[in-house]
Amino acid sequence: MQQFSERAKAERRLGWWLAGPAFVIMLAVTAYPILQALYDSLFSYRLTAPDERTFIGLGNYGVVLTDVVWWRDLGVTLLITVVTVVVELILGFALALVMHKALKSVRGWLRTAILVPYGIITVVSAFAWFYMFDINSGFVNTWFNWVPGIDPDLNWFAGTWTSLAVIMASEIWKTTPFISLLLLAGLAQVPDELTEAAEVDGASWWQRMRRVILPNMKAAIMVAVLFRALDAFRIFDNVFIMTNGAFNTEVLSLLAYRTSIGRLEIGLGSAVSVLLFVCVLLICFIAIKLFKVDLASQRGDK
Repeated sequence: MQQFSERAKAERRLGWWLAGPAFVIMLAVTAYPILQALYDSLFSYRLTAPDERTFIGLGNYGVVLTDVVWWRDLGVTLLITVVTVVVELILGFALALVMHKALKSVRGWLRTAILVPYGIITVVSAFAWFYMFDINSGFVNTWFNWVPGIDPDLNWFAGTWTSLAVIMASEIWKTTPFISLLLLAGLAQVPDELTEAAEVDGASWWQRMRRVILPNMKAAIMVAVLFRALDAFRIFDNVFIMTNGAFNTEVLSLLAYRTSIGRLEIGLGSAVSVLLFVCVLLICFIAIKLFKVDLASQRGDK
């Protein structure tokens, strides 16, 4: 049975007192929309005919799950999530190492410069990337026409894979700084004594990284992957602005928006939203089980 020290118990109580009010407010704000969506998903409900609202139970879920559009959009969403999170994790870790090892005189400026993309509003960033790659107003085709496959007549947003490439690149550019910040916090928790001892014992850089640094950063890596996976799975702005779902680039958030707002099918759109929420919960569950991080032992509370 897990035992906690008196100090750990006091810290846990203080944490609940400090985070409790914010937790209650967030729960109150988020619980109502979730419960309302769950309730509406059980009805055949179109906003243009509110008097014709009919209870159909799980009928909307059957319609969604038997539609090829749902599975296609789920595949696109998963592809964007996996690719962006993996690339951001690699690049973010490299940036975290640079910031961690930088001289104190430039460390603050370096961290500020790296975090600039993350401070830009997502809509503004999406428009910037759209105009960069647009065949009429963009400069990418002209500047990089020496790269094989790129020419002045290349329309990036006229195909599935080129569109997804730009969407994922814009997402990676904007959110990699967030990953690097979380991983930098993890690097700061790795005791220098361990890495120095491993180096004295003759361990190579890769061995120190694999046997010492990464195991001690497991909690930080889990948090970074979990936060970014949840955010990437709910991607909307970039897709909406760049392609609006054309050429099989539609994601689940855009499907929910089009069903509820575009077609005014509130019941069907609520079912899509609820299924999207369930997918997010599954991602949380898989990530926590995959990393198997004991946060108490990471803090040294045992």
